[in-house]
Amino acid sequence: MTVLPDDGLSLAAEFPDATHEQWQRLVEGVLRKSGKEASGEAAEDALSTPIEDGLTSRPLYTAPPEGAAFDTCFPGFAPFVRGGRPEGTTVNGWDVRQLIAGTDPVRLNEAALTDLENGVTSLWFTVGRGGLPIDGLSRALDGVYLNLVPVALDAGAQYLDAARTLLRLFTERAVSPETAHASLGADPLGHEARTGQRLDLAEAAAFAAQTAAWPHVRALAVDALPYHEAGGSAAEELGLSLATGVAYLRALTEAGLSAEAAFGRLEFRYAATADQFLTIAKLRAVRRLWARVAEACGVPGAGVQRQHVVTSPVMMTRRDPWVNMLRTTVACVAAGVGGADSVTVLPFDQELGLPDAFARRIARNTSTILMEESHLARVIDPAGGSYYVEQLTDQLAHAAWGFFQTIEKAGGQAAALRSGLVADRLTATWATRSRKLATRREPVTGVSEFPLVSEEPVEREPAPAPLTGGLPRVRRDEAYEALRARSDVHLAATGARPTVFLAALGPPAAHTGRATFVSNLFQAGGVTTVHAPVPVDPATAAEAYLTSGADGMAVLCSSDALYEEQAAAVSAALRAVGATTVFLAGGPGTAEPSVDGYVYAGCDAVAVLSAALDRMGVTS
Repeated sequence: MTVLPDDGLSLAAEFPDATHEQWQRLVEGVLRKSGKEASGEAAEDALSTPIEDGLTSRPLYTAPPEGAAFDTCFPGFAPFVRGGRPEGTTVNGWDVRQLIAGTDPVRLNEAALTDLENGVTSLWFTVGRGGLPIDGLSRALDGVYLNLVPVALDAGAQYLDAARTLLRLFTERAVSPETAHASLGADPLGHEARTGQRLDLAEAAAFAAQTAAWPHVRALAVDALPYHEAGGSAAEELGLSLATGVAYLRALTEAGLSAEAAFGRLEFRYAATADQFLTIAKLRAVRRLWARVAEACGVPGAGVQRQHVVTSPVMMTRRDPWVNMLRTTVACVAAGVGGADSVTVLPFDQELGLPDAFARRIARNTSTILMEESHLARVIDPAGGSYYVEQLTDQLAHAAWGFFQTIEKAGGQAAALRSGLVADRLTATWATRSRKLATRREPVTGVSEFPLVSEEPVEREPAPAPLTGGLPRVRRDEAYEALRARSDVHLAATGARPTVFLAALGPPAAHTGRATFVSNLFQAGGVTTVHAPVPVDPATAAEAYLTSGADGMAVLCSSDALYEEQAAAVSAALRAVGATTVFLAGGPGTAEPSVDGYVYAGCDAVAVLSAALDRMGVTS
């Protein structure tokens, strides 16, 4: 056995250096085997993926060009890309903030105490309309050590009464201003975005100025979730948060606060999605941008952005909700790695009603596992220095800053909201994303891909209705949820789900791939598929269709070669016994005149499924 000498040499010393151009030539060879001809940069472009905000995710990232450098820093120093605190989360981890939603103060108190006894470090209450009555806040906080546990409020239009109630509780329970930590949640522009109702920003700023004696109380919240939930992109979410933050700074300084003090009155709230790298880059980018705002205001040291990050409601699904646990785990990873100060993991059943005890336990344990077992909080900004993350941070920062400038040129956040600029921009963004969802270029596991059509519904106690009247609230699953709801109605009325017969032609090697694809697609709309016996031919197709229980629809599944031989005859046999609609699994280029349409990768699945349900007589 040869023993390698311990001579201090690099482990890669014997390997020749490879160049970017050599790698591109290898990529050219791979593409050529798949029938694509491209060379050099074009070969690399062929493997690139367009993402939102006009950005592109490339297959390989390398060091910046010579003479250029990433705009990073040390934690605790401007522009705070790597974090606002020198110690980051290495001492105590991030703040685990649990959402406490509901109307019964007794039940909410029980939930809050259970959460605090099991890893949660701060509480976030929905108060006022649709949430905990303000006069129930004291009862909900019974037994909570307010000198140790930060409390965040989301009270909408009733923020003044809610905030004064909490500050009074601090006084009554002998919590000194120096030990009280809270976010009072006054967010007039965010509330207007949610509801269309205008609140007096000057009144909110004046109240915030009165809380200056409470150094750790953030009176104003810049909540970007209304824009995220209206379909906004990452850059739009950041740009709108910057515009809101600047509007609040102006109001606070007009209320008598110094610029430095005004920065300390704000807390920002962002969404974390299952797109891990985009979320990491988003949190890093917006810290850099807020530091730029502080620099422009003449107080660069005050530009530390306090970030509360919530796992995205938009990504949560109502069908197969267990998959949401995986989504929120990835989102929590991204929030922690991205440097969030506080993280709220929404329970997996959040979209079904009031979360149960199990869902809340899993939500709070997500952060605990990531910090205590995966040790994500041990290293400050662990993504820092990654060529991909650094370049994505920079590109996203520029895109967000550009949109922020658009808002400012339009007169600021309030004017942009009232003119329709914000709504129009977000609507266009969501329309583009909706097309990706409909064609399954953006898959939703358990919904548009790999659905479990036989799953038992998960029932929850109804939750209070959310605030409405302003920007819409969108969900990634909404188009497929509407299709599944139609299937549910059909099931309740007939005892069976709508059914399609798959006419699999030829040996398994010829039909399995397309039959699996078609089955997956139709189940996304709540339609069951039957393809037994396998295979069929012109002589056996009719009998197989009759025994399948299909609702007048069949899909031919096989190879292009077998379509040429059998498609016309099988289609005729199916129509002869009652199939009113026959589709073919394959692109329109197949040009088979005997069928009514085609299903293929990249087709508009929502349109295909909606039309199929119509043809089968399944009512809307």
